[in-house]
Amino acid sequence: MKKKIAIVPGSFDPITYGHIDIITRSAQLFDEVIVAILVNPDKKYLFTLEERESMIHETIKGLDNVRVDSFSGLLVNYAKKVGSSVIVRGLRAVSDFEYEMQLTFMNKALDDDIETFYMMANKQYSFISSSIVKGVSGFGADLSKFVPKNVEEKLEKKMKERK
Repeated sequence: MKKKIAIVPGSFDPITYGHIDIITRSAQLFDEVIVAILVNPDKKYLFTLEERESMIHETIKGLDNVRVDSFSGLLVNYAKKVGSSVIVRGLRAVSDFEYEMQLTFMNKALDDDIETFYMMANKQYSFISSSIVKGVSGFGADLSKFVPKNVEEKLEKKMKERK
C-alpha cells in the first residue's frame, strides 16, 4: 500500500501551540507529515527561514514521522514534487473557513488529485495566531500559553533587537 504523505503548510512565523496541535494530530493520522514552510519573497517575516526551521525542529522532537521542509511557489506543485496528495489545514474559527475554502477550490482547480483535510483547532488554541502572538510579544506579555519556551525566548530576543 502506498504511503500517505500529508503536508501541513504555513509561514510559521513563529510556530504556535495551535500549529503544534495540528501537526501532532496529523502525525497520528498519516504515515508521514511534512511541515512545509512557505517562502514568499513578497512577505516580510519576523524570523528568517533558518530561524523558523530551527524553532519547528525543536518543537516537534519525538514525532518520528514528521519532517520539516520549505517551498516557494504553488503548494500543488510542491505536493506533486514530494509525492503527496493531502494538504492539512487548521481552522480556528468560522472566519477562517471562507479563506480556506477559496484556497481549497483553487488548489483543486490546479490539481484535481489534491485533497484538503480541515482540522478544527482545539478550543484552547482557537484564538492563537502567529500575528497575534507577535503583536502581544512586543508589550512584554506572558507568551507561555501560546508558544513553547524556545519560541518565547526567541520572540523576546527579536523584540529587544527591534527596539
